[in-house]
Amino acid sequence: MTESATIDPTQPRPHTVTSLAADLRAAGVVPGMTVLVHSALSKLGWVVGGPVAVVQALMQVITPDGTLMMPTHSTSNSDPRYWSNPPVPESWWQVIRDEMPAYDRAITPTRGMGAIVEAFRTFPNVIRSAHPAVSFAAWGAHAQRITYDHLPEQDVGEGSPLAHLYDLDGYVLLLGVDHGNNTSLHLSEARATFPGKAWTINGAAMLVDGVRQWVPHRILDFSDHDFADLGADYEREIGYTPARVGFAEARLVRQRPLVDYGVTWIERHRGGRLVQSTETAG
Repeated sequence: MTESATIDPTQPRPHTVTSLAADLRAAGVVPGMTVLVHSALSKLGWVVGGPVAVVQALMQVITPDGTLMMPTHSTSNSDPRYWSNPPVPESWWQVIRDEMPAYDRAITPTRGMGAIVEAFRTFPNVIRSAHPAVSFAAWGAHAQRITYDHLPEQDVGEGSPLAHLYDLDGYVLLLGVDHGNNTSLHLSEARATFPGKAWTINGAAMLVDGVRQWVPHRILDFSDHDFADLGADYEREIGYTPARVGFAEARLVRQRPLVDYGVTWIERHRGGRLVQSTETAG
């Protein structure tokens, strides 16, 4: 969506840090909460200050006593053999492996995560995890605990920031997106047992003892193809009604019961070989 499309001339005033903070409180966000946010800026409507204002509103409501968390994935730092969005010629693969800049928490940009996430990762006191492709960033009381020691093999399963959020009994907030974008359901997938579940060897450019290396690592061959259906079923199960933040639908749910429900749902609904996730494509 273009910026001009977000401007509604019938709207009496644009959205602001103040108005978004009020909407977040009405949606159930409170001080001290630990929240993983997935977002689409364009769905909020026109915001004074754009993505920076959204991050400021979230921080204002959650406060430093809570924890704000976002996915800061950089999935182009992965083996081009598996890229599909778009694919690249096979003759390029080894060049990419040899020349891809090493992951750097401070400068490696996000890919496909949206403007709010890209702004958030640059804020003071935001800590980003060490995973070269599916990092998460956090700010606040539990930021260090959430992002600590995120190894390549842990991606979105046990030992990942998603698992740490589960241990903290935190929340997921979906701003203008549905459960198709809910990465916490990959933790359900990692914990579920179902036919066709498989792992693959991927790779990424990393600094090892200060030297850039291409590091192979084992990851779950995960898929988000049915997450929207899973999330919709969960909302029906608990009788959930989305709120509004700006012009966007806002869904605030506890992560732990959702992940537990997701394990059972995936085991009941899945069979056969997994479809490759769009989140792991290059």
